[in-house]
Amino acid sequence: MTMPTGPTAPAPDPASLPAARSVLPPDGAPWDAVCLGETMVVLRPEGPERLADAAVFTRGVGGAESNVACLLAGAGHRVRWIGRVGADGFGDHVLAEIAARGVDVSAVRRDPHRPTGVYFRTGGERCATSERPTDPGLAEVLYHRAGSAASAMSPATVDRSDAHSGRVLHLSGITAALSDGCRALLYELTAPRPGRPLLSFDVNHRVGLWRGRDPAVLLDLARRCDIVFVGADEARAAWGIDGVDALRSALPEPSVLVVKDGGRGATAHTVDGTVHVPAPSVEVIGPTGAGDAFAAGFLSATLRGLPLRARLRHGHLTAAAALTVPGDVAEPPDRALADHLAALDDAAWGRLRLGPDRTAGAGPHGRREP
Repeated sequence: MTMPTGPTAPAPDPASLPAARSVLPPDGAPWDAVCLGETMVVLRPEGPERLADAAVFTRGVGGAESNVACLLAGAGHRVRWIGRVGADGFGDHVLAEIAARGVDVSAVRRDPHRPTGVYFRTGGERCATSERPTDPGLAEVLYHRAGSAASAMSPATVDRSDAHSGRVLHLSGITAALSDGCRALLYELTAPRPGRPLLSFDVNHRVGLWRGRDPAVLLDLARRCDIVFVGADEARAAWGIDGVDALRSALPEPSVLVVKDGGRGATAHTVDGTVHVPAPSVEVIGPTGAGDAFAAGFLSATLRGLPLRARLRHGHLTAAAALTVPGDVAEPPDRALADHLAALDDAAWGRLRLGPDRTAGAGPHGRREP
């Protein structure tokens, strides 16, 4: 698959970009948030085996954008997920699982000619390169998504009015790597035009998807959006940009640029200044889905009109909910509990320890040490 270059995908002219926005559109849209992207069936070994040794697998679903959608719905927001799945049993499973979490799937299309994507994953952290990991602490991830139903998304197969039907449209860089049509769709949805919703973009650089292609496309797309999430490590890998200030210089257009730096915390740049919030200590059970959970927590707090520091703290708390359970999607923290923890003074926040203990239907408790 070759990405188009030249006039079909120009770098945006900063003068053509919409004015930076820090205020959400009025709360009159049908949905609080619309999330668009691929969701696949994920198969995990039932035990700690490597893929070569596993005989029994547990089935689930996984997709960066639908993970965010499920967490936002669990936090009480009106959410729609838009994607494309095969007219097959795995497609049935994806739709049933996401709908069961309170997410609208009425705009998802079924493709009778292409399959639903599938991937296999062991436990552990994602490898930072495209090579098969030799470190047993790193996850093996094996994708079967080439030619998937989702890769057929394009401006011709996705109704822009559906995608723009929320107060926020959340996208990720994974979609841009799936096909030329998917890339064109993201350029279409992020084009400056009147009435466009607030655009949220998680860079989500996946080394294997960009092999032999230029991930500067992700920088172009990020410049067209209002809220951008990027990991410090992926910025170095994708663009060779190192450091929070250097990233803001490369991405001055977004109203909010959130730079995540693992266990060290997250920094948000806005037109009003910069806020850094350290990450709380977390007892990690499963490392999958924390980045999507952070975005969901931040967006939920944004939809509620909370101040920037609280948005970052809600991002950390929702990420902790994902880190303290196995699998891709956790239940979001109980809102009253999360609001209480997000309002702690800096000293108490610094003493926060988050673990997998739960109340009924709630997220992780914060265990505050004296």
